[in-house]
Amino acid sequence: MTLSSARLDRFARHIVLPEVGGAGQVRLAESRVAIIGLGGIGSPALQYLAASGIGRLALVDDDIVDVSNLQRQTIFTTRDVGYGKAVSARRWLANFDDALQVDVSDARITPENAASLIAGADLVLDGTDNFATRLAVSDACVAAGIPLLSAAVGRFQGQVGAWAGHLPQEACYRCFVGDAFDAEDCDTCADDGMLGAMAGWVGSFAAMQAVKVLLAGVSTLGAPGWSRLHILDGLEPGMRTIRIAPDPACKACAASD
Repeated sequence: MTLSSARLDRFARHIVLPEVGGAGQVRLAESRVAIIGLGGIGSPALQYLAASGIGRLALVDDDIVDVSNLQRQTIFTTRDVGYGKAVSARRWLANFDDALQVDVSDARITPENAASLIAGADLVLDGTDNFATRLAVSDACVAAGIPLLSAAVGRFQGQVGAWAGHLPQEACYRCFVGDAFDAEDCDTCADDGMLGAMAGWVGSFAAMQAVKVLLAGVSTLGAPGWSRLHILDGLEPGMRTIRIAPDPACKACAASD
């Protein structure tokens, strides 16, 4: 792939970075990222991934826009209230950069349809708000050999993890949380509250990690950091990183090693 003069101008600030360069920008343009969940994390992540020049995006969310979302879900406006998030997000992308290829689905992701919804992706970014969906996405990624970034946020804390359970000696998301959370039983921001800017920090950090994953082997931006969980604290503020060991008994990834 070669970039047109218009695309070279648009991404000039990327291309002059030695850690990205022209080859890196071409790689981004050739990449397909599936974003699962277009809420507080998916919204800012989508904005920065689109701005980075990811060539193709798959958007998956079965929810509709509610007025309470606008405090943190930055791609939506009051005119979107009552409309599907996936369709509204595609409309935002069309206004932002009509050269992007966008696929949308308003299906609720389940263990039965997860594989088809992420098919063809070079990377999946999961910003959903319940364990059942996250585990369904993780298991599908392991089976398909697709790397996964999972991100979560609540109140003043966030997490972003990089998982490649299909690779030897690397953990998957199920290794991290185990099998006890396949039910949809986790707390929500409606119950606990969330600072909108905290969601923005987590989503933009997840987007930066996504670029790093996609450019691995092409640029010098850094290693993907598989099996590492970054914990973001908005009150201190600060961040710490821990490594998650693969679970030898994991029913998703142990058999794939």
